Amino acid sequence: MQLENNVIYSGFKRLIDIFVSLLAILIASPLLIIVAAIIKWEEPKGKIIFKQLRVGKNGKQFYMYKFRSMVSNAEELLDHLLDHNEVSGAMFKMKDDPRVTKFGKFIRKTSIDELPQLYNVLCGDMSLVGPRPPLPREVDQYGSYELQRLLVTPGCTGLWQISGRSNLSFDQMVELDLQYIKHRSIRMDIKILFKTFFVLFGSKDAF
Repeated sequence: MQLENNVIYSGFKRLIDIFVSLLAILIASPLLIIVAAIIKWEEPKGKIIFKQLRVGKNGKQFYMYKFRSMVSNAEELLDHLLDHNEVSGAMFKMKDDPRVTKFGKFIRKTSIDELPQLYNVLCGDMSLVGPRPPLPREVDQYGSYELQRLLVTPGCTGLWQISGRSNLSFDQMVELDLQYIKHRSIRMDIKILFKTFFVLFGSKDAF
C-alpha cells in the first residue's frame, strides 16, 4: 500500500512539475528576456546562463542552470575565498561575496537568478519542491546520514528556503530536508510553493 501511494504521489508530482514549470516559463518570458539583456550589458564578454554540475537523486549528476550573477571567472576565484565561508558544514556561503556583480546582487536577493531551473524541472533532473541539489565536492564530505538527501529528486525550493535560507547552518538544512523526505506529500508541496512566494522577493535571508 505504501509503495502504491509513493508511485501515485511521484506520478502526480511529476505532472504538477511539468504543468507549473511550462506555465511559469510562458508567463515569465518577458522578464527572462529583460534579465538576460541586462546581464549581457553589464558584462558583454560573460555568459548569460551559468551552468554548474550538481548531484541529484541517487547520486546522478546533472547540470543545473542559473542566470549568471557573478563575474565570469567566479569559479576560479573560489579557492581564495574558502577561508571566508560563513556557513558550517559541506556548503559555501559568503554574505558579501566579492564575485557577485551589481545586478547579480539584485537577482540573487529576489531569487530571479534561479528561474532557468524551470528548464531543469521540465527535463526531470529537478522538481519544484525538494532538497537543493549539492555540488559534487559537497557530497564528497557527506556521511551516510547526509547522503539520505539524495534519496529523492532535488528541488527549486523546499523547507530550507522557507525556514531561514542562508541564516541556517548546514546541519539544520539537512534536518529540514530529511523531515521533508519523511513526510512529503502533494499537500506539503503545495504548502511549500505557496510560502515560497512570500519569501521570494526581497528576502533578507538570501545571499
